[in-house]
Amino acid sequence: MLKRGTACNLRLFISSLNKRKVAVRNRTEEPQVQKSVRDMKIGERGEICCLRDPEMALKLLEMGCIPGTEIKLNSKAPLGDPITIIVNDYTLSLRLDEAETILLKR
Repeated sequence: MLKRGTACNLRLFISSLNKRKVAVRNRTEEPQVQKSVRDMKIGERGEICCLRDPEMALKLLEMGCIPGTEIKLNSKAPLGDPITIIVNDYTLSLRLDEAETILLKR
């Protein structure tokens, strides 16, 4: 359970993500495709850059998927969905659509 101040901080963080998203959309540069957790191979490590979906962001933040955190793709189900990642020394299971919202640093 989050304290009230923490929930407010998470909302502020999510709103800053939305502002950053708008700023990125307004650029005139050619957009580059950024790698997400969905694109990782088993055993591959990465560092979380940001979270794409503001609605999903709060859920992922509460589970420890905080920008700057290192993650490792642990396993994939036989048909590819769900996957498991290791975050902060614990295993987290995600659906592919959830994993796609976690973007990685290059």
